[in-house]
Amino acid sequence: MKVLVANRGEIAIRILRACRDLGLPSVAVYSDADRESLHTRYADEAVYLGPTPAAQSYLNIPAVIAAAQHSGAEAIHPGYGFLSENADFARAVEEAGLTFIGPRPETIALTGDKLAARRAARDAGLPVLPGPDAPLTEAIAADIAAHVHYPVLVKATAGGGGRGIRLARNADELAAMVTAARKEAQAAFGDDTVYLEPLVQRARHIEVQILGDGAGRILCLGERECSIQRRRQKLIEEAPAHGLRDAQRAFLYDAAARIGRALGYRSLGTVEFLLDDRGAFHFIEINPRIQVEHPVTEMVTGLDLVKEQLRLAAGKPLRYTQEAVELRGAAIEARVLAEDPAAGFLPATGVVAYLKEPGGPGIRVDSALYMGMTVTADYDSLLAKVIAWGENRAVTILRLRRALREFQIGGIATDLEFLFQIVDSPPFQAGNFDTTYLDKFNPPEMENKAALERDVALAAALLAHRKKTAPSAPTAIANAWRIAAWREQM
Repeated sequence: MKVLVANRGEIAIRILRACRDLGLPSVAVYSDADRESLHTRYADEAVYLGPTPAAQSYLNIPAVIAAAQHSGAEAIHPGYGFLSENADFARAVEEAGLTFIGPRPETIALTGDKLAARRAARDAGLPVLPGPDAPLTEAIAADIAAHVHYPVLVKATAGGGGRGIRLARNADELAAMVTAARKEAQAAFGDDTVYLEPLVQRARHIEVQILGDGAGRILCLGERECSIQRRRQKLIEEAPAHGLRDAQRAFLYDAAARIGRALGYRSLGTVEFLLDDRGAFHFIEINPRIQVEHPVTEMVTGLDLVKEQLRLAAGKPLRYTQEAVELRGAAIEARVLAEDPAAGFLPATGVVAYLKEPGGPGIRVDSALYMGMTVTADYDSLLAKVIAWGENRAVTILRLRRALREFQIGGIATDLEFLFQIVDSPPFQAGNFDTTYLDKFNPPEMENKAALERDVALAAALLAHRKKTAPSAPTAIANAWRIAAWREQM
């Protein structure tokens, strides 16, 4: 089976590696901005999609299918983001006689509509947050408005990633928040449908990874804690969730398996819950794709989730029983973003002038970085994921602290220091946090700030001196050859 990966960046590399492990030929796709990206060199071949804007390349369904047909690919893996939750894309892939590596189109359509997913979860006996299973318009019906308990979330029925969500603290804010959420949802997902969901105070975000064969067999591969979020975007995830009781885990796994069986689920999926401060779980949504945070599940189960997706797509049965799935140790993932915390987390751009990725016992890095790489603001700001594993959570935190200190990226601003400050904070280390933790998080003042400023000034002076005294032609030629060699070795 020849596989086309309809994505870019670290997830494209991750899928291509799984293809290589299984001996499957692979095809990468790219836009103008990604001509020299690492995934185009790692795949067996690469096909040009179109101009840099995602709508003309990675989101262009006819172009992606044409690339698969032109290259002779028999299957398409969408990764996450882009077209991964687009039911029309999955349907078009299958209508073209290709294999879609993911859930069935009808499953994607149902889970992509959060109101429909709420109804399906309620029918399967899952605990669903109260609220009307009806979309909102700007003119909120009187019977709905009369029964709203504030604060309340206005949420888009489509998409994910924290977009199309607004918080209304009182009746005066509700209409404005509905309008704002609809506009953002329309821009992000092409669908402005929104609904109301009660805000669970002091909640933890817990999700369960499932794998289904499409014929009724569902494996639960443990849970993940995803409560460290900034503006409802996950930043640090871990497996297993800290402090859950065995009875709570049994309840979660049973609920996730029930909704999976009810949907006849195929491939990977994530069933997401909120855990309130009374210890009760509430279903919120299903993500019908591989998740950014899947490595922590791989680290504690020892399973390669992408390889299992590929095997199922090739018509092979599940290799494991639920009894064979055993969680070992603890894993934590930190997302390294091209964002500048000192500038309000604005996207950062530039050229990776220096790169040193961490290593050592228990450390994994998923990235598509290389020296000389140009980072633009055209796509998501995710640069890399640092994943640490240890025999327990305390050991894992120590290893992650070390890895974040070792990771060096020159030439572009990142959130590495911010990630370290979170992991180093006593509440995080004690597991005492919820989804609002970063709203109140105040990083400590940098130690030895005066000494650091002096070192930076000395480094700048040295750089200026070397530029003035550097020999011209031979060094320039040598540097050009070195850059060419780096690219060739990719």
